Amino acid sequence: MIENAQSETQRAATPIYQALRASILSSEYAAGSALRQSEIAKQFGVSKVPVREALQRLEAEGFVLLRPNKGAFVRGVSAKEVLDLIDIRAALECQAISKAVPNMIAADLQALQDNLKAYSQAPDIPSWSRLNQEFHQLLCEPCGNPSLLFMLEDIQVKIGPVLRLVVTEANGMERPKKDHELIVDACLNGNVEQATRLARQHIQETRKEVAAFMRRRPPQHVTN
Repeated sequence: MIENAQSETQRAATPIYQALRASILSSEYAAGSALRQSEIAKQFGVSKVPVREALQRLEAEGFVLLRPNKGAFVRGVSAKEVLDLIDIRAALECQAISKAVPNMIAADLQALQDNLKAYSQAPDIPSWSRLNQEFHQLLCEPCGNPSLLFMLEDIQVKIGPVLRLVVTEANGMERPKKDHELIVDACLNGNVEQATRLARQHIQETRKEVAAFMRRRPPQHVTN
């Protein structure tokens, strides 16, 4: 009976968790916003029990802070955390690329070249951001290591779409475009060491530009 009750709570919590997570990622809820259990329960037509379960899931993933006697709040991201995530991404992505390049087939290389072409024609920052994320996914996918790809995806989730736009704005278009072209050339030549080195330099330069950008104009979701 207890197991059945827990299962029912988890099932009821899932759509609440998914909706709240989507709202946080889309910045519908800003950093520091209170998430009131009674209001959420009323919105979804449930008791507070599945709402509490959903909030606990979000806390475990780093999206929410649960404060005793105060409630739940959307978690902000510090500037240091953003830069730390970029450092972690550099290490993981270079590992993925070192394994991916030897596995690349003609279709993988064509997809990277198509992405470069689309990036050159992209009209605005959101388009650049989307195509940049796609480029790095295409670059890493052939590594053949699902666990590594999952960790890279998790970093993208933690950075979120709002901060990805900040990263894109900080970097501009031209420098990343040239970097991507050089990385693709190395992949076309099957030069694992060069592709990995160029990717590391690319991400390290991104980190420096983002750090400088956030010092001048910190975004809403980033705290000092």
